[in-house]
Amino acid sequence: MSGIFNKMMGRTRYVVCRIFLHLAGSEIAPILGELNRIARDAIASEGDIQVMGEGLVDLCETLVRYDEYWLSASNEGDVFWSEGEAGDYCNELFSDSAERYGADLELDASANQPLSLPTTRNIVVMITVAFEGEVPDLETDLANIQALKEGLKALINLHYNHKLRAIQVHFSPARLGDELTNDELLQYYPELIPL
Repeated sequence: MSGIFNKMMGRTRYVVCRIFLHLAGSEIAPILGELNRIARDAIASEGDIQVMGEGLVDLCETLVRYDEYWLSASNEGDVFWSEGEAGDYCNELFSDSAERYGADLELDASANQPLSLPTTRNIVVMITVAFEGEVPDLETDLANIQALKEGLKALINLHYNHKLRAIQVHFSPARLGDELTNDELLQYYPELIPL
C-alpha cells in the first residue's frame, strides 16, 4: 500500500539487486578474459556509468551465449524510496561481494607467470545494479534458467533505457590460472541454488 502511495506522491522508486551466477566446465575460460577486459575498461573510464553499462551489456550477452555451462544461481535485492538508503545497500552488497573468496582483482600481470596455467573449471559472477523504476524480470526468483535469461535481458534494457544508477561486477576467480574449487564454492557462495 505504501508503494502505491509513494508512486502517487511522485517519489522515485529505487531497486538494488545482486545476481549470482555459477558457470562450470572446461570451456569457460574465455569468460574470464571477457570479465577482465570489462574490468580494465571500467577502471580506465574511472567508473563512467555509460562505459560500465556497455560492459554490462557485453557481459550479459556473453553469459547468455554460455548458458549451457550455467550450474547454479541466486539473487537478492530490495526496493527503496530514498536514494541514500539505496546507495547504502548498494555499498553493503559491494563490500560483501568484494570480500568473497577469489574476487580480488589484480590487473598487473607478473613476468614470472608459468607458461601453462591450470584450466579454470568454476566461475562465479556477481552482478549488482541499482536502477530506477520497476522491472518484474529482476524482482523475482532468478534461480531457474528461463527467469535468469529474462533477468539478464532486463539488465541490457535498463542500460539502453538509461535507468541504471550503479553497476558493480565481481567475479571469482579474478584471473586466469586461479582456481575456485567445489569446496570453496560451498564455503563462500552458500546461496547458490542448482539450476
